[in-house]
Amino acid sequence: MSLKGKKIGFGITGSHCTYEAVFPEIQKLVDAGAEVVPVVSYTVQTTDTKFGKADDHMDRIRSITGREPIKTIVDAEPLGPIEPLDCMVLAPLTGNSMSRLANAISDSPVLMATKATIRNGKPVVLAISTNDALGLNGVNLMRLMSTKLMYFVPYGQDAPFKKPNSLVSDMTLIQETIEHALEFTQIQPVIIERK
Repeated sequence: MSLKGKKIGFGITGSHCTYEAVFPEIQKLVDAGAEVVPVVSYTVQTTDTKFGKADDHMDRIRSITGREPIKTIVDAEPLGPIEPLDCMVLAPLTGNSMSRLANAISDSPVLMATKATIRNGKPVVLAISTNDALGLNGVNLMRLMSTKLMYFVPYGQDAPFKKPNSLVSDMTLIQETIEHALEFTQIQPVIIERK
C-alpha cells in the first residue's frame, strides 16, 4: 500500500534510548510521501538525558517533518474532528504511556491525539519500548493487544538475561506495520526474536 498523501500522526514518548532507532523511520515515512504530524509528550519536550538534549530532539523532529510538533493536549484534540488522521503511531511507546493508554487516561498530547484517532475509527500503531512489559505492565500490554484498532509493531526481548521483563519493537518495521494497519490487519508475526 502506498503511503503517499496519507496523514500519519507520529507520537513520541520518553524512551530516550530509542530515538536513534525511531527518527530514521519517521524520515522513511516522509520519503514515502506521507504527511507526518509529530506529537510529543511533555517528557520529550523537557528532559535532557545522556541520549541527548530535549531541544535537539525537538529540532530534529521539526527538521524531518517540516512541522512544529504538537506539544499540548489542547492542540492535539483537533486531530479528531478538525484535522483527522489516517493513522496514529506511538513510537517509542513507553510503559508509562502504555499503561495510561490501556486505562483510558489521556493526560498528554500523545494520548489525546491517540484518543482522537480512535474516536474516528482509524488505526493506532504501537511500537513499544519498555523495561516492564513482562512485569506489572504485562496486563496493559495484553489489554491493548486485544483492543480494536490497536496494531503492534513486532516486538521481542531486547536483553532477556540482563532485563528479562523488557520488550522493544523492531522500529524498522514501523512503515510495514502502518501499511497493514491501514487495511485493519496486524502484521505477523507480532512476537519476534530480536538480534
